[in-house]
Amino acid sequence: MGPIRIQRVYDHETPSGAVFLVDRVWPRGIRKSDLRLDGWARDAAPSTELRQWFGHRPERFAEFAERYRAELAERPEAVEPLLEAAAKGPVTLLYSARDTEHNQAVVLRDHLLDLI
Repeated sequence: MGPIRIQRVYDHETPSGAVFLVDRVWPRGIRKSDLRLDGWARDAAPSTELRQWFGHRPERFAEFAERYRAELAERPEAVEPLLEAAAKGPVTLLYSARDTEHNQAVVLRDHLLDLI
C-alpha cells in the first residue's frame, strides 16, 4: 500500500506515483497537455452545490468535510480507481485550491486512508 499525498496543481514539484486530479472543474491556466495524469477523479470531487456552499471559507471547513464524506459514502465507486492505484503504490491527489489546509483533497485523502 503506497502513501497518498496531496499537492497543489500549480506547484512545480513533480508528483510521485499515480497522479489524479481531484477537482470537479479543470484548473484555471493549466493546459491538459501540462499535466501527466493517470486519471481525473471528477466524480470523487464534492458536488457543485457543496463546493459553492463551502466557498473555501475556513470557518465552514468542518461542516464541509462532514457533508463531503457523506457524499463520498453515497458513491463508493467514485473512489475505486484511487483505492486501486493506492494498492499498487504511491498516489498523488492534485487540487487547485489556494488554501492548502482547508480543501477537498485533504478530506478525500483522509477518507481514502480510512478505507485502506
